[in-house]
Amino acid sequence: MEQKRSRKLGYLYVFCAAFFWASSGTASKFLFHSGITPFQLVQLRTTTAAFALFLFLFIWKKCFLRIGRKDIFYFLVLGAVLAATQFTYLYSISKIQVAVAILLEYMAPVFIAVYSVLFARKKLGQRTVIALAGALAGCYFMTGVYSLDILNMNRTGILAGLASAAAFAAYTLKSEYGMQNYTPWTVVFYALFFAALIWNIFHPPLAAFVHPHRGPDRVLILFIGIFGTILPFGLYNEGIKLLQSTRASITATMEPVLAGFFAYSFLGETMELLQITGAFLVIASILLLQLNRESASSTPENT
Repeated sequence: MEQKRSRKLGYLYVFCAAFFWASSGTASKFLFHSGITPFQLVQLRTTTAAFALFLFLFIWKKCFLRIGRKDIFYFLVLGAVLAATQFTYLYSISKIQVAVAILLEYMAPVFIAVYSVLFARKKLGQRTVIALAGALAGCYFMTGVYSLDILNMNRTGILAGLASAAAFAAYTLKSEYGMQNYTPWTVVFYALFFAALIWNIFHPPLAAFVHPHRGPDRVLILFIGIFGTILPFGLYNEGIKLLQSTRASITATMEPVLAGFFAYSFLGETMELLQITGAFLVIASILLLQLNRESASSTPENT
């Protein structure tokens, strides 16, 4: 009973993470319309998030900031992976349509599933495989990629999109490894800290902060830093800890569904019948995933 309750809580955490990611995506569109570039926004969100989370932990959970010296390199790599996830995704959307970039990034569950089977020696249940296929198919229809000519798109953009999926998968797996010894919030903080450090090295340090911003834009930047970065990554890590990486990554495919809902509600964008069908397919796949049961003969916490 306790394990069942923990799994339900894990799904709730990841769903909330997807909700916050989707809402921040809508906020990001407003900022892009104001003239802020994607690269400026990434520097703003990672730096703001790292600083805000540091203040919170320093005041209320100082013990979460303590890590072993031997783990500094691990967190540096994790931060680099997070920075790479954001860079490859942004580069992808600069070369190809955003819908295709989103679909490619959500190939991450496939990479995680392959890693789990080949290297972690975990068994994927039949329902997990069906849920994985259903979620990917739902994302395909939800993003409207079916109406685009993918084969004639910029190949570099396609490769960057696949790289973003691989990087997001690597972030998920490495976070799962780190949470064997640290809390999800410790892992998130140091990932954001080193990602922000990297973005302030490869992009002029704090350059995005000296750029003049209107009052409403500052509010959105703060919103994205806290509700679009700290909370979703923290909740996603909490979900990984309770569900394991494959289930958590599949559940996160709710993000494009929620993003479509926000775009429809606040940006006036319309949704075609196939997109609505895709949304229901993603939801059905996640519900199926929750019915999955561990087999007695499999390794503990198999996906």
